Order: sequence, then structure tokens, then C-alpha cells
Amino acid sequence: MDWGMQSRMARLIPPETGKAFFLAIDHGYFLGPTRNLERPGETVADLTAIADALFVTRGVLRAAIPAESTPNVILRISGGPSVIGPALENEQLLVTPEEAIRLDAAAVGISVFVGTEHETSTLKNLATAVNEYERYGIPVMAVTAVGKELEKRDSRYLALASRIAAELGARVVKTYYTEDFDKITSTCPVPVVIAGGPKTDDALEVLTFVRDGIDKGAAGVNLGRNIWQHYNPVGMALALRAVIHDNADPIDALDLVGPPPVEG
Repeated sequence: MDWGMQSRMARLIPPETGKAFFLAIDHGYFLGPTRNLERPGETVADLTAIADALFVTRGVLRAAIPAESTPNVILRISGGPSVIGPALENEQLLVTPEEAIRLDAAAVGISVFVGTEHETSTLKNLATAVNEYERYGIPVMAVTAVGKELEKRDSRYLALASRIAAELGARVVKTYYTEDFDKITSTCPVPVVIAGGPKTDDALEVLTFVRDGIDKGAAGVNLGRNIWQHYNPVGMALALRAVIHDNADPIDALDLVGPPPVEG
């Protein structure tokens, strides 16, 4: 592994713990102005320093994230379809390596849709990205997306998709949590980070599945809505960081979140 690649991977996954906390704010590339991400710069202003990296599009990075906040950037490089279109899976590569270098990206991220009509084209996108970005020492993170077919989130499918992504050269794989998460991590030769999954206001539920996933081999998380749509985003981020980097028990970490606000 070249020095540049080693340096970027160490920025993403600090060697002190070997774990990673990525904050995903790229949702607008297909969802538009989703709740609490209408003004993404304001949403993450107090969260950037807590996370190890931001997963973000180039437009939001340029327009809303101050350079002086010095986040490690995982740049979203695939996209195209919107949530109202006929085929969310029909993504293309949209960003060049030169653009990623100009934006000081520590890594780039791309979705693959295994088992869909667009499986081959999205896997080819991944292979093309690996060919192009490895040349510059930039790691590629593959996201095992399932589009609108949420029933595919089982360990057998996710292990298949994660392994294929690693085989094609992804340095990190982002995939969904399942109870038997070790079936995914034990067969994927690169670090696996947990995707957020359905939105929930139950902080303990999130901290518990993150703790279980890490205990079963996850390298960390790449979460979004369960942080910035929570009633206490900063507390939630601090609690997750404690679980990920300090090996905290979810019950203990829950103290950092605090009780929900009293209504009325």
C-alpha cells in the first residue's frame, strides 16, 4: 500500500482504535431536502469535530461545509436517479479523480445494487472507480445499496454484496446491520462499516445495534438520519463515538444523549 493510501486510510480509521465513525449527509443527492438536512451546514456544524469523516456530495461540501472545519471527506461520486424516478439503481459515475483531489477527499464513495436490473453497470462503476482512484492513492468505499427493496437486508444477501464489492477492489464496505452481522464481516476481507437503516428515535436501540455490530467484526459506522434527525444530535454523536472508540456499553453511553424533551 502506497504512503498516500496508508495516510488516507489512517485518517478514516484512526489506528489508535482501529475503528471509524463516519457521518453520512449525502442523502440529498437522491432525496432532496430531507428533514433536518434542509440546511446541511447548520445541521453538521457541531457534529463535524465528533465524527472521523463526513460522507458528502461535492455540491454540499463546497456550498455548506467551511473549509476551516477541516473534516475528513468521503466524497459521494455516484448518482443520477432521484427517489421519484423509475429506477433508483441506475446510477452513474459523476465525479472525476481530479475533482476529488481538488476537494482534498480522504476517500470516495459509490453505491452498488447487487441483484437488480442495474447490477452489472453499478459493479462496473465500482471497478472503474477503483481503477481511476487507486492511481492517486484514494480509497474507494462501496455502499451495498438496496434501493426501494428493503426486504433484501438479510445477512446472506449483504454478505454476497459486500464480498463482491471487496473482490472488485473497494477498500471499505458500507452495509446494513443484521443480527447475524458476523456472517458478513467474517467473509469480507476489508473493513465493514454499518449503515444507518430505518430512522428511530430510540437512542438505546441504535447504540445497541452498533455495539453488537462492532462486537461481531464491524470497523465502525456510517450513520446519518439516526444522528441528525435525533432530538439531541450532538449527544447522539458523542454516545456513538464512546461506543465506537471507547468500547462503551450502550447503557453507559446513553447518559450522553439525555432524556427526550418534554412536550407541551
